[in-house]
Amino acid sequence: MIRSIFTVGGWTLLSRLTGFVRDIVMAAVLGAGPLADAFYIAFRLPNHFRSIFAEGAFNTAFIPAFARVKTVEGEAQARKFADGILTGVVLVQLALLAVALLATGWVVATLAPGLSDDPERFALTVDFTRITFPYLGLIAVVTLVGGVLNANDRFWAAAAASILLNVAMVGTLSAAGLFPTAGHAAAWGVLISGFLQLGLLVFDAERHGLGVRFGRPRLDADMRAFLVALGPAIIGSAGVQLALFADTIIASFLPEGAVAALFYADRINQLPIGVVGIAAGIVLLPEMSRRIAADDLEGARFAQSRAIELTLLLVLPFLAAALTIPEIIMRGLFMRGAFTPEAAASAGATLAAYGVGLAPFVVVRAFMSPFYARGDTRTPVLATLGAAVVNIGLKILLMGSLAQVGLAFATSVGGWITVLVLAILARWRGYECGDGQLLRALPRLALIGAALALTLFATAQVAGPRLAGLTYGRDEALLVLCVAAGGAVYAALVLALLGRRYLIQLLRGRPAASLS
Repeated sequence: MIRSIFTVGGWTLLSRLTGFVRDIVMAAVLGAGPLADAFYIAFRLPNHFRSIFAEGAFNTAFIPAFARVKTVEGEAQARKFADGILTGVVLVQLALLAVALLATGWVVATLAPGLSDDPERFALTVDFTRITFPYLGLIAVVTLVGGVLNANDRFWAAAAASILLNVAMVGTLSAAGLFPTAGHAAAWGVLISGFLQLGLLVFDAERHGLGVRFGRPRLDADMRAFLVALGPAIIGSAGVQLALFADTIIASFLPEGAVAALFYADRINQLPIGVVGIAAGIVLLPEMSRRIAADDLEGARFAQSRAIELTLLLVLPFLAAALTIPEIIMRGLFMRGAFTPEAAASAGATLAAYGVGLAPFVVVRAFMSPFYARGDTRTPVLATLGAAVVNIGLKILLMGSLAQVGLAFATSVGGWITVLVLAILARWRGYECGDGQLLRALPRLALIGAALALTLFATAQVAGPRLAGLTYGRDEALLVLCVAAGGAVYAALVLALLGRRYLIQLLRGRPAASLS
């Protein structure tokens, strides 16, 4: 399992790195003005629906159901099960696309009402949304094929697919002069990437005999169980997306640049969430599903605990950096072209607010897996919806005084509530929720994180004034120095407090040596 986590994490890291190249190009070409705001809203709309109906809800219901059918009834029945679902997915996505394209203006006015007072941004957002929305249907099929691959322990293609989004967008932005605006170039890049991602997943599935075909949906026991699980999963994913919808709606009322600040801060925040948290969740869900189907409850607990332990260990550098040097990160990565120092400061403050909730967001999938692996998609709904209510309420309270920083902070609070509620409900039901080894490791992980944060802060304070005389590359040099100092301290503390033997056994997925 640990090897698969690193496989997914490695491809996801490459995706995030190419994503940074894309974001640097976008920052330089689009900046943080009305054109950027219009594109980011148009980009968010299909992504919200994708998270609800595709990756968010679909995978949590489909992968355990597919693994259960394959384990109990065999490969042939599992393939028929997937074929029937493909037909349903395509029909639903075509209907949703037709509604969205016919009523794009209404959709934008509903989900970003603040744009109604700005005709230029509203018109641009409608144009961009009509281009990007078909991406949703393509990604829905990508998610299905990726789910089949993941359930068969093939992870790389699904993890690598998003690289093609970044490549396509950089390509179209590089040729922005051929489009009416740079925003149109970015929007077409999104749509083109959908076809590229689908081609990659279909190629890998066909190469390994896992291709999905259109089949007649049958409302048998397996399909009914899947649909029963899918309904609450959609509601739960919708609860999470409600908070993100609230960001889009509220940010549309804020001054120009707020949407862009949220976007750039979230891009940095999503790096550890994707590389560490989501990668672990992708691998953990089929692993726990198989173990629970085979009645290996202790093995399921062990898998969950090691996933939590590893994700927390790997996320510490990101967490410390987001809380101590957020503006340095933004200046070093993005401050060039149309991206101004004021934009960097705004995005940096937003990143710090997101950082408050980074820890729960990287482990939340591990806390949801015990429920999803049993086909229980209802219980996580209670946690996500409750957190969404608090989240949205806080956004409304804080938008006036803290602008987009308040929106990010409310998102972080929602993350903590979700994980705490899931942990309480799992313990109440007797599900897997950590083990003794994890509890012994937590204080040492906290100490490593605190020392790392202090190192980054001190490095910035000492090196910043000494680099002030540089006329070129000052921010980049400061960021490199902070990363180098932090990396050295992190490596030394991990070896000193955890030990080489403990790390080797953790990475091999075996019971680790006792922490004395």
